[in-house]
This record gives sequence, C-alpha cells and structure tokens, in this order.
Amino acid sequence: MAFSEIVGQPKAVKLLSRSLAGNRLAHGYLFSGPDGVGKTTTALALAAFLFCQAPEDGRPCGLCGGCLKFTSGNHPDFLRIRPDGAVIKIDQIRALKKGLSFSPFEGGKRVVIIEDVQTMARPAGNSLLKILEEPPPDNLLLLVASDSEPILPTIISRCQVIPFIPLTTDEATTVIQRTNPELSVEEARAMSVLTGGCPGQAMAMHDEEMLRLRSACIQALLSTDRGEAESVESALDLAGRMADLKEGLEPLLDLLAVFFKDVMVAALSDAEVQQDADAGRARERWNLQQLSDMVQAVDNAGPSLARNCNRGLVCEVMMLELFSAAGRN
Repeated sequence: MAFSEIVGQPKAVKLLSRSLAGNRLAHGYLFSGPDGVGKTTTALALAAFLFCQAPEDGRPCGLCGGCLKFTSGNHPDFLRIRPDGAVIKIDQIRALKKGLSFSPFEGGKRVVIIEDVQTMARPAGNSLLKILEEPPPDNLLLLVASDSEPILPTIISRCQVIPFIPLTTDEATTVIQRTNPELSVEEARAMSVLTGGCPGQAMAMHDEEMLRLRSACIQALLSTDRGEAESVESALDLAGRMADLKEGLEPLLDLLAVFFKDVMVAALSDAEVQQDADAGRARERWNLQQLSDMVQAVDNAGPSLARNCNRGLVCEVMMLELFSAAGRN
C-alpha cells in the first residue's frame, strides 16, 4: 500500500513523506493513537516503500525483487515483533538486539515494526531503551502503540512521535467497505459510527450473522403488514437468534441503538438521510416518541445482560418492546 492510499491520516502521511523526500528519516518512530486507525498499515506502507528498488511516483513498484520479497513475507531485512501472549517479553527484545548487531543483509535499511508497545513489560522496555539510545546504523524502528495505556516516558523521548487520530464516519466507512466489500453501505456506516471512526476495530468485530440479524430486525420492524400475532412470532424468533449469538450480542445491540439514534438525529435536524434506504423509511414511519421508546428498549437490555440475566428472556423482552413501539400509531 502506498502513502496516498492511507485514509484519514494526512498529518502522519505528510510528516513521513517529507522525511522520505529529504532523506531525513529518524532512527525510531512511535505511531501512537486509538486502535484500528491505520498505525500498523502506515508502518507497513513505509517499509514497503523503503524496500522497493524502483519506486514510481512515491509508491512501491510492486514488481522488483524487494517488493516481491516483502509482499511474500520473506524479506530478510524486515522484522515484526508482536506480543507473546499478553505482553512483549524481554527475551523478544534481547533477540532483536542480537539481530540488529549484524548489518542489513541486502545492504539497504533494515525495518523493524514492534506492535502493541504499550504491552511491553518494564524489563523489556528498559532493554528496548538501550537500543533506542544507541541505535545501530541502517536500522529503522517503528513502534506502534495504542494510546489506551501509558508507555515508558523514556521510550517516548527517544522516538519521533507521530500521532494518529480517529477517522471521520465517511472515511471509516470507505475503509471498512474497501476491506469488506460484502458489507452494504448501511452496515459499514453503522460499524464506523459504533467504533468511533476506528475501522480496524470494526473489522475485528465483523460477524456475518450479527450483521444479518441487524438487517433482519430493522426490516421486520419496518414491515407494515404484520398482525399482532405475527409480530409476536417474529419478535420471539429474532430474540431466539440473538440469544444464540456468542460474542456478537452486545455489538448487535449497539448497532441497533446507533440506527435508531441516527434516525432521531435526522428527524430532529430535518436533514436528509443519506445512503440508507432503511433509515429513510424509518424516518417517514416512526415519530420521535416511537424512536425514543425503541432506543430505551435497547438501552434497558444492556444492563440486564451485564447482570448475567437470562439472555433469551432479555432478548424476548427487548424485541417485544421494539415491535410494540414500532407498531404504535
């Protein structure tokens, strides 16, 4: 991936592009920001550019030996360190230090990406600090860290910090759809809103059954030709499918709440509902009181699940309340 394809991080891309153009790369960078906003993707893009033997218009050619080795995962001068279990251990950093004592195999620059630096235990952090204080020549260290946990201040002071920020809803929707083309615009946008503009988190929570259930619930609630008995039957059927979800139930509730709240916002602001046919239909059919009751029904389910109440019963109560509110005149 080229820098030009990195979405939503213009400041980071500009800083790195300027350093590359002036041949002024630092020995170490710390990419810091929320999970899922493109930190590792940017680090990989930088590595790809550096390994390319014939970059074209600021992007890897994809055809040279360096590109082919990197994309196949076999480049001898590329190292990637991830947590071993829950943390990065000191043995991993010691092994890295030993590897850096040798010159790069292909005579260029060796690139090391260390992910989830915030998980590093203090002994490992102190060992890494020694590498950053006396960096071996022709080695570039790219540290990737979530801002959810603190990092040793001494490590931060030895790196050039590149901040990463959440994407806008439209930007995150674009990224989610690009990596998951099977998702509709409505589904991608809902996941973008739910994760606060962090498309990587949306991809991690991507569950096809959850998304199918979201769509089925909304379609059933919007149906205008159901009698009371049929509505109850549909509510109980959907509730049973929800209860069978393992890790996807809570995200599903969040997605439903996001949908109802988006429709409420559009109705209150008298704005057009873009790219979402279901939201347009919902805005025409449901008034603010109905939408408020539906949001409340979903919100009530969350604490009940947190108290380990019967999942099936919680889902049944919620769905019956949703159908009741949706069908109210």
